[in-house]
Amino acid sequence: MRTALKSMAVLAALYASPALADDAAVLALADSWHKQRLADFGQVVEADGSTSQGAQLWSVTPEANMARADYAEEMLARLDAIEVATLSAQGRIDAAVFRHLLETEIGDARFREWEMPFDSDNNFWSYLAQRFPLQSEEEYRRYIERMRDIPRYFAEQKANARAGLARGFSVPRVTLEGRDRSLAAYVVDDPEKSPFWGAFAIMSPLTVSSFEQGGLRQEAREVIEQVVTPAYRDFLEFYREEYLPQTRTSLGAREMPEGQAYYAQQIKEYTTLDLTAEEIHRIGLSEVARITAEMEKAKAEAGFTGTLPEFVQFLRTDPQFVAGSADELMGVAAYAAKRVDDRLDEYFGFLPRYRNGLRPVDPAIAPFYTAGRGGLDYCQINTYDLPSRPVYNIPALTLHECAPGHSFQAAIALEREEAPPFRRQVYFSGFGEGWGLYTEYLGNEMGIYRTPYERFGQLSYEMWRAVRLVIDTGIHHYGWTRDQAMEYLASRTALSQHEVGTEVDRYISWPGQALAYKLGEMTIRRVRAKAESELGSAFDIRKFHDVVLSLGSVPLPVLEERIDAFIADGGQGLPGVNYD
Repeated sequence: MRTALKSMAVLAALYASPALADDAAVLALADSWHKQRLADFGQVVEADGSTSQGAQLWSVTPEANMARADYAEEMLARLDAIEVATLSAQGRIDAAVFRHLLETEIGDARFREWEMPFDSDNNFWSYLAQRFPLQSEEEYRRYIERMRDIPRYFAEQKANARAGLARGFSVPRVTLEGRDRSLAAYVVDDPEKSPFWGAFAIMSPLTVSSFEQGGLRQEAREVIEQVVTPAYRDFLEFYREEYLPQTRTSLGAREMPEGQAYYAQQIKEYTTLDLTAEEIHRIGLSEVARITAEMEKAKAEAGFTGTLPEFVQFLRTDPQFVAGSADELMGVAAYAAKRVDDRLDEYFGFLPRYRNGLRPVDPAIAPFYTAGRGGLDYCQINTYDLPSRPVYNIPALTLHECAPGHSFQAAIALEREEAPPFRRQVYFSGFGEGWGLYTEYLGNEMGIYRTPYERFGQLSYEMWRAVRLVIDTGIHHYGWTRDQAMEYLASRTALSQHEVGTEVDRYISWPGQALAYKLGEMTIRRVRAKAESELGSAFDIRKFHDVVLSLGSVPLPVLEERIDAFIADGGQGLPGVNYD
């Protein structure tokens, strides 16, 4: 049932523990580290506990990055001095989260990750522009000051990229070709055509007076024309003429400096598990075989009498599965989201008050962006190239990115008033992406998939994440070619050829990240099955989900330990939430 924000204190009992000195010591260390990071990255804490960027962009020089890593090593040494056995249950969770954050920072510094500051899926230049109105004059002035800081920020990123090139630490060339379009979108002859103008196009008199609006707009035009656009033009020239021609032509992480160790570090960072590439590859092959059998069942339910490859070809080519417009595709997602809303209280006891929006992916990056992405403020659906976005995939995608997936999960994490500040916006891919994929599976129980085609879309998406285990390790550990990876993905899912290409390039250029989804989902489904088996009639799906999400984001071994405690407690939900 819906619970008011003021009742978030019901989570206090989950975090309650005796006032142990060592618990307090862990929190003191983590709080110091968290405050230092907020200052270091120029973050402003908003009234609702979320953070936003201040008037400057952060420093990415090698000196600044090494200083962060040195501080993390200092914090880790002090954390190591605290005996885990003396901590309460909640203290152990806080310590485990803090440890993984520190180890990630130290690991990234060991391999100088900042020398590869962008890949085929992520970059540092596409998220600086505010495309929607801001909420106050102060926010607008901070935004203009950040625009003034872009040349310095880009210069530091360029220096890092050059250092990476010099030692063969770069994104493979094949995955970057054509990505310069995302930079070119900012090189305009009219400031009002720039993505940076979006926040000024419509300004509400409720947040900024009409008098102030004129001055802010004039200042923004000048800064975009004289500062922002030249910075993007300069970096575009660097990308095309210097960086891209010198990038490596090999694919796997194993071909990079200390490649095997680097890939192992990336696996641990993104999955939070101690698994080798060989173990993950075997898990992937097993999951591919299992899901293939499920896909055969869905094909039969659709009444299709041909082979599975023929069914996939039918799904890829039949016009009935293509939206007629971007708005129509977004409408499919919106309707799926409202069907989910209708069932949420049957699967969750605590529902957050924070609301998320639904937006199309930024057109500047949409051609080579993934199908969607979720976040605290809004979730995104990619509307580029509509034939490559079949509507039968959209319900599963919406569950994953919006609710009860990423946006829902992030809202609960933010509203955990009793959680330490350093944990409220933490994100571990194994837990977060595992939850997103788990919610796609949950859509079956919630009745979200109305046709055999939508059911097959869910299975195709699950297969998509399973083959990642095979492809990612295949490329970065076993030396697979790009064509080999594309054939493996295309022949086992109903993804369009466009998505197959963008996805494989993502796995090539971002080692390890793609492993998080399936391994996280398998962990959540495994601990749920254990709880159902051991609790029997005492198991309540709402209580299980509440306990999982009340953790925020944690390493997967911590989740397993928490569910063991949930079982030992007889399946108790969150105190103060009415489950009757």
